Amino acid sequence: MSLSDAIGMKGSRFGYLMALYAENHLRLQRMFPLDELSGDHWISRIDDGLDLRLDIIERHPYTLEVRLTYELTDPLTGELDPSAYLRHYRDARMSEVTHCYVGRRWQDALGLEASARTVLGHRLRMNVFLSKWLQYLAEQGHSRFTLEPRQEPERLRGRIASACVDA
Repeated sequence: MSLSDAIGMKGSRFGYLMALYAENHLRLQRMFPLDELSGDHWISRIDDGLDLRLDIIERHPYTLEVRLTYELTDPLTGELDPSAYLRHYRDARMSEVTHCYVGRRWQDALGLEASARTVLGHRLRMNVFLSKWLQYLAEQGHSRFTLEPRQEPERLRGRIASACVDA
């Protein structure tokens, strides 16, 4: 189902979200073929001075846990910003944003007693952000040809792994 088909569905926010997951998978695979990457830490450099990091945090038989971020640090939190943590479903051909910052899972942003409608709206916003960001990155020239392997600094290895444990 294409994104435009999902938009045409009468009031189906869930259908729209599933179409976004499929669109995000397509955009991500077209730009960076995750299944073909042998290493876990990559950097994409183009001539705009904003290096894009791609970290494969965990590999499972049917899913990948991925972080996509610029090499920019938020002065208030010290975290990389913008930053999106993705669950990439290889078998279902879908990619979803699980959260956008270390420690900012949906429970942190919405509270433990958020309604299903509120959670769905939050997921929609995060995944619309990812879709637009992936489109922007592709338009800027990021691709499989701009990716280079990078060595993850020792001090960050534990932080990356622990960020997904709670997601």
